Amino acid sequence: MLYLGTVSSRRILNSRAHSYLRRAFSFTSSRAKVKTSARNDPNVPRDRWNYNVSPLIQSSQTKHEELELVDANTLESATEPPRGVKMLVRDFIEDSLYNPNYGYFPKQATIFNTDNSALDFGSLRDSVEFQEEVGQKYAAYGADKHDGPGRQLWHTPTELFKPWYGRAIAQCLVAEYLLKYFPYEDFIIYEIGAGNGTLALDILNYLRDEYPEVYERTRYNIIEISGSLVNLQKQRLSKAHPNVKVIHKSIFHWKTKEPAPCFFLAMEVIDNFAHDLVRYDLQTMQPYQGVVTIDPQGEFEVVYTPAADPLILEFLDLRLRLKHPMPVNRLFQSSNILRKFYLSLPFAPNLSTEEYIPTRMVSLLRTLRNHFPRHRLLLSDFSSLPETISGVNGPVVQTRFRNVTVPCSTLLVRQGYFDIFFPTNFERLRDMYEYMISHYRPPCDPDMRSTPLATNSTPMALGDSYFSSHLPRNRRNPLDGVTSASGLPVGERKSNVFTHSEFMQTYADLSKTTLQNGENPMLDFYKNVKFLF
Repeated sequence: MLYLGTVSSRRILNSRAHSYLRRAFSFTSSRAKVKTSARNDPNVPRDRWNYNVSPLIQSSQTKHEELELVDANTLESATEPPRGVKMLVRDFIEDSLYNPNYGYFPKQATIFNTDNSALDFGSLRDSVEFQEEVGQKYAAYGADKHDGPGRQLWHTPTELFKPWYGRAIAQCLVAEYLLKYFPYEDFIIYEIGAGNGTLALDILNYLRDEYPEVYERTRYNIIEISGSLVNLQKQRLSKAHPNVKVIHKSIFHWKTKEPAPCFFLAMEVIDNFAHDLVRYDLQTMQPYQGVVTIDPQGEFEVVYTPAADPLILEFLDLRLRLKHPMPVNRLFQSSNILRKFYLSLPFAPNLSTEEYIPTRMVSLLRTLRNHFPRHRLLLSDFSSLPETISGVNGPVVQTRFRNVTVPCSTLLVRQGYFDIFFPTNFERLRDMYEYMISHYRPPCDPDMRSTPLATNSTPMALGDSYFSSHLPRNRRNPLDGVTSASGLPVGERKSNVFTHSEFMQTYADLSKTTLQNGENPMLDFYKNVKFLF
């Protein structure tokens, strides 16, 4: 039975499957070999095999300084996973997930799709029968027929609850558009990672049927990194909705500015955004960045070097400004004496526990700030996950083997065969987003234009507080030349965090997804999902 309360059903992995996966699809770090073979070798330093292994000391035969430093962009033309190289953890994750020749999404992933046979919720007795119905649709994809990883099949609420989930998203967007921009501005939507194109199709169908005047002014843009999904989205959407434009590009390579008001959708996307790995020197509290090394034999290891990557440093600085806590005890951070005492204890580690930081999320926020200055963001994803690997904010690393979902305990797995996805702290994301949007003042931009409601004057030259003695806490600083319907420079409303249930209760037609016994899976499932809007 499929359990939809969290990301995936929890299964017990049989020993045969576990043995095969360990042999074929993951690599053991060379340090594990040293532990067994070097204990009695006088030529090998004890620190390579004792309990207090120093991650600052290289344990493999290949010195990491001699390896070529690469990133995910330089590996895009590679046809096979690289060897004899090193890269930041985020580049290792991006290469594993998105490399066009061997990445997980271009080559392995299949999005669950019910095609034209959407679920008839009113005919189902209860949630048990609902899960059985979904299980039957999963079974229709067939059993895995080979010994390697099977079809990497995963579901989204868009597909499970279509078209009602997409209609709820559409109602949220159109309500905001009608309130603020209609009929003076076009209804411009950008969506990243649109999958099968189902969400876009459901949104546009709803606008066409319920809001024809809005539909006539709608421009829907999809930014998609996967070439195969680009073709699928064009096939599904182009004929039915000529106002759709599909752009084959990574959002992290986006350079075009959208000066008009627009809505930006990121639904079930940011969980696969690459993270970096950071640890702190417990003596100096200085950050160290994780680097994945791949020796000529293809074995992985993580080494730590002083944090120098600009994106990592930007995130750490942003966290400091927002006063978000580090994953180290505050008393420990402030007391040099306590740290010295702790480090003098036997077997005390010299670095803090691993922490995965959302550096690619910072890249997205920067892109929104610079290239979509008048956007409104609607974002949804997992706020928590089961079966994560060790470390603060650690990801789930999993694959499918013989129709069984197999979780792994390490990030160092063969590129392209495993899904790697992270939970998101939505409250901290909201703080980061609002800070980056509100505390950036670009120079006068000739491409920036205001709504036709605006006057020719620019009262912002007189100061943000000209019309008020204080700025409301739930509003951003107003943009120069952009006024509200009252003619005053009122800032945009700040974003809020909603649970999945709260959002659906506000915008969805819940009668369409209610079961015969009164249960509503669109409210009761996906308890570990939140919205930012």
